[in-house]
Amino acid sequence: MRVLGVDPGLTRCGVGVVEGVAGRPLTMIGVGVVRTPADAELGHRLVAVEQGIEQWLDEHRPECVAVERVFSQHNVRTVMGTAQASAVAMLCAARRGIPVALHTPSEVKAAVTGSGRADKAQVGAMVTRLLRLDAPPKPADAADALALAICHIWRAPAQNRLQQAVALHAATARKGRTA
Repeated sequence: MRVLGVDPGLTRCGVGVVEGVAGRPLTMIGVGVVRTPADAELGHRLVAVEQGIEQWLDEHRPECVAVERVFSQHNVRTVMGTAQASAVAMLCAARRGIPVALHTPSEVKAAVTGSGRADKAQVGAMVTRLLRLDAPPKPADAADALALAICHIWRAPAQNRLQQAVALHAATARKGRTA
């Protein structure tokens, strides 16, 4: 499975592509950051994020896009920009018919480090180890994007089984009502 991880942000939007399957060594295909100038108009910044993500989708052809789920922060302005960049990433994937998965920051940290309270340095160190890199990707947004992709590769099989079980249960319940 090839996954594009997106750590959304308006100034720095981390992007990273990881390939592999759960239980096997993973491979980093690419990592980077889509940057926009902080003083640019919001619409222009969103277009720049879109163009950057489209470029990554064209170049790496992921099977899935894993985006960090936006959570409430104290700074409403920051969370709004993050949510807008997140929406752009989801739109780009949806436009191409690529499935999108959302993962919370604590879910990603727990998957990669074993602790949902890990700090950025711990996440970077584990991403470096798991992908057999020489050094942690910089900036931290890039490492976070790779962590999102790793989290999705490892968690997708279990999530798919859960979704299938829920769908089967719902179908069985509907049949019972119509019989």
